Amino acid sequence: MKELEIAMLSHLHQDSSMTDISASLDTLIKHPIVHAPWKEFPYLPEVSFSIAHHNNCIFIKYNVFEAVVKAAWYKSDDPVYKDSCVEFFISMDEMGYYNFEFNAIGTCKLNFGTDRHNRKVISDKVVNSIRYLATLQNKIDSDSRRGVHWELVLMIPLEAFAEHHLTSLSGKRCAANFYKCGDDLPVPHYVCWNDIQTPSPDFHRPEYFGRLVFL
Repeated sequence: MKELEIAMLSHLHQDSSMTDISASLDTLIKHPIVHAPWKEFPYLPEVSFSIAHHNNCIFIKYNVFEAVVKAAWYKSDDPVYKDSCVEFFISMDEMGYYNFEFNAIGTCKLNFGTDRHNRKVISDKVVNSIRYLATLQNKIDSDSRRGVHWELVLMIPLEAFAEHHLTSLSGKRCAANFYKCGDDLPVPHYVCWNDIQTPSPDFHRPEYFGRLVFL
């Protein structure tokens, strides 16, 4: 099981500019998302993330290079997992876990529950408290492959964890996983940070979450 220590960036806060947040995250370790556990879906886009916090919010930056990008969904709680999508699932305690799912233009699906089938939709008001910066550009990589490089920078405030009454992240130990998927892309794929051992793709498996320790 993987474990990350999440640094606190004292010079950032909820109202910091997204460009400042992005630049600060660029100075941190980029954690690769490299497990493609299901042999019928072998495609592995290049994906990594950086993560930090400032007590009352979490900062995440995803870096993605993939052959094709799709971003058709634009409303809160739309099925963004069908698009080019990055995801962050986190459990604060035994009550359940949050699934934060974002397509390449920042559309967010946010639910809470104990498993795949018992999910509560988090309100638009709460979802709108999440700030983001999305960038996309065509690129040719070092192996002369054409594709799209896109980045998504996120500021997730404690208010987004609407089923809890959190006042601080410092010292908190959580379980989490990070994903990349694209159900309706020309080449569907399901990639995870902490490995999952199930017969078919299923991100809603908290028993396979890694650990996060907020410093």
